[in-house]
Amino acid sequence: MIEESLRWIGMIAAVIAATIVAARLGGRATGLGFVVFLVSSTSWVAVGLMAGEHALMSQNAFLCIVNMLGIYRWLLRPAIGKAAPGT
Repeated sequence: MIEESLRWIGMIAAVIAATIVAARLGGRATGLGFVVFLVSSTSWVAVGLMAGEHALMSQNAFLCIVNMLGIYRWLLRPAIGKAAPGT
Protein backbone atom coordinates (compact mmCIF):
# COMPACT_ATOMS: atom_id res chain seq x y z
CA MET A 1 0.00 0.00 0.00
CA ILE A 2 2.70 2.50 0.98
CA GLU A 3 4.94 1.37 -1.87
CA GLU A 4 2.15 1.80 -4.41
CA SER A 5 1.37 5.28 -3.05
CA LEU A 6 5.05 6.23 -3.33
CA ARG A 7 5.08 5.01 -6.94
CA TRP A 8 2.16 7.31 -7.76
CA ILE A 9 3.74 10.24 -5.92
CA GLY A 10 7.01 9.68 -7.78
CA MET A 11 5.30 9.50 -11.17
CA ILE A 12 2.98 12.48 -10.66
CA ALA A 13 5.74 14.64 -9.19
CA ALA A 14 8.05 13.84 -12.12
CA VAL A 15 5.39 14.80 -14.66
CA ILE A 16 4.66 18.07 -12.85
CA ALA A 17 8.37 18.89 -12.46
CA ALA A 18 9.16 18.16 -16.10
CA THR A 19 6.30 20.40 -17.19
CA ILE A 20 7.50 23.24 -14.97
CA VAL A 21 11.10 23.00 -16.17
CA ALA A 22 10.14 22.61 -19.84
CA ALA A 23 7.83 25.64 -19.69
CA ARG A 24 10.83 27.93 -19.01
CA LEU A 25 8.85 30.19 -16.71
CA GLY A 26 11.93 31.78 -15.16
CA GLY A 27 14.56 30.97 -12.58
CA ARG A 28 12.32 30.65 -9.54
CA ALA A 29 9.89 28.37 -11.39
CA THR A 30 12.77 26.24 -12.64
CA GLY A 31 14.05 26.00 -9.07
CA LEU A 32 10.60 24.93 -7.93
CA GLY A 33 10.65 22.30 -10.67
CA PHE A 34 13.84 20.88 -9.19
CA VAL A 35 12.23 20.81 -5.74
CA VAL A 36 9.36 18.77 -7.19
CA PHE A 37 11.87 16.55 -9.04
CA LEU A 38 13.56 15.96 -5.66
CA VAL A 39 10.23 14.79 -4.20
CA SER A 40 9.91 12.40 -7.14
CA SER A 41 13.44 11.05 -6.85
CA THR A 42 13.13 10.60 -3.09
CA SER A 43 9.90 8.66 -3.58
CA TRP A 44 11.58 6.38 -6.11
CA VAL A 45 14.55 5.79 -3.79
CA ALA A 46 12.09 4.65 -1.12
CA VAL A 47 10.32 2.39 -3.63
CA GLY A 48 13.66 0.91 -4.66
CA LEU A 49 14.53 0.20 -1.03
CA MET A 50 11.14 -1.38 -0.30
CA ALA A 51 11.06 -3.49 -3.45
CA GLY A 52 14.73 -4.45 -3.46
CA GLU A 53 15.19 -2.73 -6.83
CA HIS A 54 18.77 -1.60 -6.45
CA ALA A 55 19.13 -0.11 -9.93
CA LEU A 56 16.05 2.07 -9.42
CA MET A 57 17.31 3.13 -6.01
CA SER A 58 20.82 3.93 -7.29
CA GLN A 59 19.59 5.90 -10.28
CA ASN A 60 17.28 8.04 -8.20
CA ALA A 61 19.84 8.54 -5.43
CA PHE A 62 22.08 10.08 -8.08
CA LEU A 63 19.14 12.11 -9.41
CA CYS A 64 18.56 13.43 -5.87
CA ILE A 65 22.08 14.88 -6.01
CA VAL A 66 21.43 16.37 -9.46
CA ASN A 67 18.15 17.87 -8.24
CA MET A 68 19.86 19.37 -5.19
CA LEU A 69 22.39 20.94 -7.56
CA GLY A 70 19.48 22.37 -9.57
CA ILE A 71 17.90 23.76 -6.41
CA TYR A 72 21.19 25.39 -5.48
CA ARG A 73 21.70 26.77 -8.99
CA TRP A 74 18.20 28.19 -9.47
CA LEU A 75 17.02 29.05 -5.94
CA LEU A 76 19.80 29.24 -3.38
CA ARG A 77 22.68 30.78 -5.34
CA PRO A 78 20.62 33.76 -6.57
CA ALA A 79 19.28 34.30 -3.02
CA ILE A 80 22.80 34.19 -1.57
CA GLY A 81 24.04 36.62 -4.22
CA LYS A 82 21.32 39.13 -3.41
CA ALA A 83 21.98 38.88 0.34
CA ALA A 84 25.76 39.30 0.09
CA PRO A 85 26.95 42.87 0.62
CA GLY A 86 28.81 44.43 -2.29
CA THR A 87 27.39 42.14 -4.98
